[in-house]
Amino acid sequence: MGQIKVTKLPIEGLYIIEPTVHGDSRGYFVETYNQNDMHEAGLDMVFVQDNQSMSTKGVLRGLHFQKQFPQGKLVRAIRGSVFDVAVDLRADSSTYGQWYGVELSEENHKQFYISPGFAHGFLVLTDTAEFCYKCTDFYHPGDEGGLAWNDPEIGVKWPGVTGVYRGSASAEGYALADGTCLNLSDRDQKWLGLKDTFKF
Repeated sequence: MGQIKVTKLPIEGLYIIEPTVHGDSRGYFVETYNQNDMHEAGLDMVFVQDNQSMSTKGVLRGLHFQKQFPQGKLVRAIRGSVFDVAVDLRADSSTYGQWYGVELSEENHKQFYISPGFAHGFLVLTDTAEFCYKCTDFYHPGDEGGLAWNDPEIGVKWPGVTGVYRGSASAEGYALADGTCLNLSDRDQKWLGLKDTFKF
């Protein structure tokens, strides 16, 4: 018991999860999920699906959500480093439209729990990153929604990203500080801004 520290963030429904790392000269061991510790922190979600992805530096995935089947997500990087972001899309929330971001890496072992009702995405900061997440609902094709990653109304500060907003989610002209161009899917370059996006 007590192997996982759960910290509530200023936006209700967002939490940082930090496991206790047991390390020695041979390596380390961590409990990445413990239902009892989660319940003690007031988190009683049930996960039904685990996902894993690999991405290269400059890839930005997001900002995604499901409309009719919203997912809670417990996310972490098991290799490399990402900057992970959640945006509050709950219409009756006092923090509607606000965002929170945190670096998740294989070194810091941090996890980020994002309750249903948020848009979610991440930017890869290292040459490659492997990203894992547990979901509270299944993936439902056709139920996907998205929010423009660079909407100035939200103002997410993606670390190291430079470029000029041209009125769309296009990645053209955006790069990291070392010159790596941002790499977004065609779909993610077509999402609209907050005022035109689905609300929960």
